[in-house]
Amino acid sequence: MRRISILGATGSIGQSTIDLIRRDIASYDVIALTGGRNVDQLARDAIELGAKLAVTCEPALFGALKDRLAGTGIEAAAGDVAVAEAASRPAEWIMSAIVGAAGLVPGMEAIRQGGTLALANKETLVAAGPLVMAATRDHNARILPVDSEHSAVFQALVGEDIEAVERIIITASGGALRDWPFERLARATVADASTHPNWAMGQRITIDSASMFNKALELIETREFFGVDPAQIEVVIHPESLVHALVGFRDGALMAHVGASDMRHAIGFALNWPERRELPVARLDLAKIGTLTFRAPDPQRYPALRLAQSVMEAGGQSGAAFNAAKEIALDAFIAGRIGFLDMAGFVEDVLDKMWSSDGLNRAANSLDDILETDRLARRRASDLIAISA
Repeated sequence: MRRISILGATGSIGQSTIDLIRRDIASYDVIALTGGRNVDQLARDAIELGAKLAVTCEPALFGALKDRLAGTGIEAAAGDVAVAEAASRPAEWIMSAIVGAAGLVPGMEAIRQGGTLALANKETLVAAGPLVMAATRDHNARILPVDSEHSAVFQALVGEDIEAVERIIITASGGALRDWPFERLARATVADASTHPNWAMGQRITIDSASMFNKALELIETREFFGVDPAQIEVVIHPESLVHALVGFRDGALMAHVGASDMRHAIGFALNWPERRELPVARLDLAKIGTLTFRAPDPQRYPALRLAQSVMEAGGQSGAAFNAAKEIALDAFIAGRIGFLDMAGFVEDVLDKMWSSDGLNRAANSLDDILETDRLARRRASDLIAISA
């Protein structure tokens, strides 16, 4: 049996992973599941999968989780330290699906085991890419991408020489507001931005899709994971969300990954790698689909993409500050404190201030450096938003 753990089990990626696991449960020994506030779901999944440990990141919910697991023999724990400890328990394959910077420390703990990390938490590479990749080499670990775009690039590169790559094109749906007139975007509400046209995702990532901050993070992640020059990475809007990425080679050829809008494809590829096994995803009828459309993103409409290019060019700890400021700006939008178009402006202000006064382009020597940059960027973003209120 293969020992596995799922970090972020109660989110959309975690639930899709569990859907695949339960179809062949006899093949897996589930070590740990971690989740957030939905302790009912966490407990149900832990019992169904026979997990050894279930952890909620919310300390106040420890009692509720423990009560739901009473008599099962499953260990219960709570808090960020407990989540990191769960990630450190020996497992051959660990899904990292915790949302946001909270996934960084558990992800590093998983890498230190020397197994396979299935990485759906893009912030891990955005905030600490060089440290993460160095740790992967040092511990003889492996990272397999689970973002649909990066999984697509990874698959397109199988058997290819990265030196022959001319460009990488990641696709974007454009999100919930892609067809709105630009002048209307300033009035977009949280509800407006929270309904994705193609993918079933959590609220935060769905809003990030509408603002293209999600794609901005993916640009940086592409740079860190595949080691290509930022100028080689492009974004194209593809409303159908069927072509997940394309890799262009120096002979002019484009290799595209085409598949249904179902995260179980990328999850299943990482789960079964290096084999390809049957997955419960739709098979495309290209004749029925008929047309695939593409268009360039409007820089005015999506300033997050320009900021991502600046972050990649500046290097150092810029990614950590970018992600932290983005998370605070997103919190403020969800709370109704700032408008939809204000988010990018606050993130840019934080970056400008930290580039000029905080040595943001210095390389991090340790994870503590990254966490300190994250803390400082959150404080600066919070202060700027408070002043503007």
